[in-house]
Amino acid sequence: METIYSDGTYLRNNPAWHVDDSPWKATHIATMLERHGIVPTTVCEIGCGAGEILRALSTHLEPSARFFGYEISPNAYEICSAKSTPRFTFRFANLLDDEAARFDVVMAIDVFEHVEDYFGFLRKLRGKGQYKIFHIPLELSAQQVLRGSPLLDARRSVGHIHHFSKETALATLEDCGYRVLDHFYTSGRTELGGLGWKSQMMRIPRQALYRMSPDAAARMLGGYSLLVLAQ
Repeated sequence: METIYSDGTYLRNNPAWHVDDSPWKATHIATMLERHGIVPTTVCEIGCGAGEILRALSTHLEPSARFFGYEISPNAYEICSAKSTPRFTFRFANLLDDEAARFDVVMAIDVFEHVEDYFGFLRKLRGKGQYKIFHIPLELSAQQVLRGSPLLDARRSVGHIHHFSKETALATLEDCGYRVLDHFYTSGRTELGGLGWKSQMMRIPRQALYRMSPDAAARMLGGYSLLVLAQ
């Protein structure tokens, strides 16, 4: 499965490499850091893709902060490496193989659902930073399971080979030795523009149910992810 990131398949399916929603993700990450008074001097993202989350996050942090992106896809690295500056370092490498690498904050944003051995991945990642931030798609909703096709579409188009609910995502992190400090939902389906007609139709019921019960909205209608701060 991991060959899709090196043979051009993922690039063909996602030519912008998710640049459009990177500022939105960075804003949520900055909110999480601010909630806990975390002011990092070094920030690393494993699977940094086009590097836009790091670039967008930099506008929220101190000018002295430095940013490091690790990427194993040659297609993505070609995109992000062009953005290298003294403040931004991009490496065509696996962070988990860099034994000396340690950072104040390490981020895995929409990453471990792609990884075959995600338990091994998470256990190795734990020692790479004082704080860890995860963004995890919550695809195990009643709507998506009943329809079936969204899970297969995510597998084909963006390489999601594991699927989570809020409960299984948090349990996975705890099973791998993390201490979860905080978490909250994000919703690209209600917060972002440029959505298809089906998502547009579901926006109002998602928002209405979310106001009543965020957990029920995520479990029943889907379209949510979980942002997690852990140690």
